[in-house]
Amino acid sequence: MKYSLIIVAFLFLACGSDYLPKPKGYNRIDLPTAAYQLLPDSFPYSFEYSKHAKLLRDSSWITERFWINLHYPKMGATIQITYKPVTDSIIREYLSDSYKLTSQHNVKAYAIEESILEMPNGLYASFTELEGEVPTPAQFHITDRDSTNHFLRGALYFRTATKNDSLAPVIDYLKADMLRLLTSLKWQ
Repeated sequence: MKYSLIIVAFLFLACGSDYLPKPKGYNRIDLPTAAYQLLPDSFPYSFEYSKHAKLLRDSSWITERFWINLHYPKMGATIQITYKPVTDSIIREYLSDSYKLTSQHNVKAYAIEESILEMPNGLYASFTELEGEVPTPAQFHITDRDSTNHFLRGALYFRTATKNDSLAPVIDYLKADMLRLLTSLKWQ
């Protein structure tokens, strides 16, 4: 009886009318200051990449020798870099594959904007930004001056369920890193 009275009193006091819903919250995103380092010289290409990224070998089942991942552990992001040596007229196939991989996002993207960028080293790169709930909000590909020796492609991926609009500051930060990679790119 004594416990019943305590439970009833507790329930009565717990049912107050001054309940207010919590306001919507936003992710706290602290972005580090940009700092860069040079890729080791064991690749047929070199570029500067963020000191906040870990350089990892690509571990997918289709990986090739010079494929790498720039993994940002604090951001849950990875820039996947794939490299292909160009032989004969196979460059058309690589370019076609790159555009095909981008166009697969048409289902979820509400905007796809491709820019052709002239790099300080005289090379041209295709830089594509995708808006919407897409797995990769930024991609690029670049070849050497004559498109006869090298082909490099990069794509930004997140390993999080957070919506891309909430990740906008992180996406912009990583796009700047991707542009730094492109502007500092040199073929070995």
